[in-house]
Amino acid sequence: MSPRILIALVVAGIVGFGAGMMFWVVVPPDATTETPAAAPGAGAARQEHRERFFGGDPDRDVRGGQEMKPRW
Repeated sequence: MSPRILIALVVAGIVGFGAGMMFWVVVPPDATTETPAAAPGAGAARQEHRERFFGGDPDRDVRGGQEMKPRW
């Protein structure tokens, strides 16, 4: 077997293995697609956490702000 054919087979094997791994990562097996059932009341707790995180500080004065472009 010539070295060119051997190198071509090795490269084709590596590319095929990489494509298979990428497909396996993008499309996981059906056994792992199950989602756990949410605990009762978890939606309200998540909503409250989200509101506290993104709500901001209403007492903070942000009207003046900071200049976007510094003066050199």
